[in-house]
Amino acid sequence: MIMKTRKTFCLSIITSAIVLSSFHTIAAEQEEDGINIHGGVRVNYAYKDYSETSKDKGGDFTFDMASLRFDAKHGNWGLKSDYRFTANTNYIKFGYGYYDFNPEWQLQFGINKVPFGNLGYISNSYWFGLPYYLGFEDDHDIGVKAVYEHNGWQTDMAFYKGAEYGPTENKRYAADLYSGTINGTEYHNEETNQVNLRQSYTMEHQGGSTTFGASIEAGQIYNSETGNNGDRYAFAAHLDSTFNGWNLQLQAMQYEFNAADSANDNKIAVSVVSWQFEVASKGQVYSANIAKTIPTDWGNVKFYNDFGLMTPDVDDDSYDNSMQNVLGAAISAGPTYTQIDFIMGKNMTFSTANNDHIGLPEVGDDWDKRFNVSVAYYF
Repeated sequence: MIMKTRKTFCLSIITSAIVLSSFHTIAAEQEEDGINIHGGVRVNYAYKDYSETSKDKGGDFTFDMASLRFDAKHGNWGLKSDYRFTANTNYIKFGYGYYDFNPEWQLQFGINKVPFGNLGYISNSYWFGLPYYLGFEDDHDIGVKAVYEHNGWQTDMAFYKGAEYGPTENKRYAADLYSGTINGTEYHNEETNQVNLRQSYTMEHQGGSTTFGASIEAGQIYNSETGNNGDRYAFAAHLDSTFNGWNLQLQAMQYEFNAADSANDNKIAVSVVSWQFEVASKGQVYSANIAKTIPTDWGNVKFYNDFGLMTPDVDDDSYDNSMQNVLGAAISAGPTYTQIDFIMGKNMTFSTANNDHIGLPEVGDDWDKRFNVSVAYYF
């Protein structure tokens, strides 16, 4: 029960950025020289149908996080950063400098967003999509990235020397490889020397636009105990289309972690937001999301359903599929943003009672359910 309580708190802080970034996208694109300090505060209510403690108390209402963002620009040079404070920890989401060579080319250096998958997010909900928990959605690492945009085309090329924190650290915004002991298995893995390439094209059409894209990621896995290097890769095809207030997101991806001198080649450890868990070392992930935004006099309401499926592709036949479905609504009104989510998980970390992993052998055979409300104020 202690583990699940901690996991509930951890998950309450992982998705606060999804709206904060969206709120400031337009402002960032129109930035003028100067300094801008802004941020947000979020609180969270969670009710777990699979927890007797949660049901007895009628759920839990907690402080989620406070975010402090700093943007500065002078001529073609600029800085961006986002730092998070929670009830029991703090960590950086991103912090990088950039240089605009011209309106088409920008170079970013520091902790910046890894270009993989859909240009924005492969999710609409507070809970993020399944790729997030594997390190393939809204991840930020230390490196250099070049971005080219022209006539609907966008090319992202990047090299990352490593993750934003060391491999033994579990306080981090997005998932990275973890070095430590989980369920009796020792891991000594560290991400290093990663390259990314993403190509996308946005086609404008009546009623909206459609973005087609493909991504590839490759890198090494350093074993700190033996000094040997393994390798890893991932590739994805993705689509994001809007039409008269409707939005469809589709993504299919393949990933593989080949750690050197591994105690078990079928699984590997990752950490995120003060927690760590195991995932299948190889598999496919499929995402399908649909949303409808309805404008109002005071803001807008977006209804959505996000579905994710992970199919392990390892040598152990006992490894099972993991699934997550989030049905929800997001309400935008002035500086506030509220997300109401009904989450169902099967063999999935954070959203199930007994399966704190992704793609490993399942304990039981049920869909677990929980209800979540997040309220944020941005300034």
